[in-house]
Amino acid sequence: QVQLVESGGGLVQAGGSLRLSCAASGRTCSLHSKAWLRQAPGKEREFVAVIMWSSGRTYYADSVKGRFTITGDNAKNTVYLQMTSLKPEDTAVYYCACAARSGDGWYMEPRNYDYWGQGTQVTVSS
Repeated sequence: QVQLVESGGGLVQAGGSLRLSCAASGRTCSLHSKAWLRQAPGKEREFVAVIMWSSGRTYYADSVKGRFTITGDNAKNTVYLQMTSLKPEDTAVYYCACAARSGDGWYMEPRNYDYWGQGTQVTVSS
């Protein structure tokens, strides 16, 4: 069974930092690009960051560029999201996901991901 397990969420003050982790079971997503997406209350799920499995290239949403960093450990089949300078508007449930896709900009659309974790809550207080 496909399983992605996120950890590292929590409550932090504005300006603080958190590091999220997502471990994929077995060979799940081992040849997939891995990403983080988030969903705030009352809003649509949105793309945050992606790391391409073949090239290691990374892409970020404009709202997090310069503050968040996505990294991956292929040996551990794990992806991380280092979040710094957190803002109240970063409050959301953060999901990791993976996909075997190609082409320009596919990663921006949540519907293009094949597997999802259960999500971890990140709350940033002002």
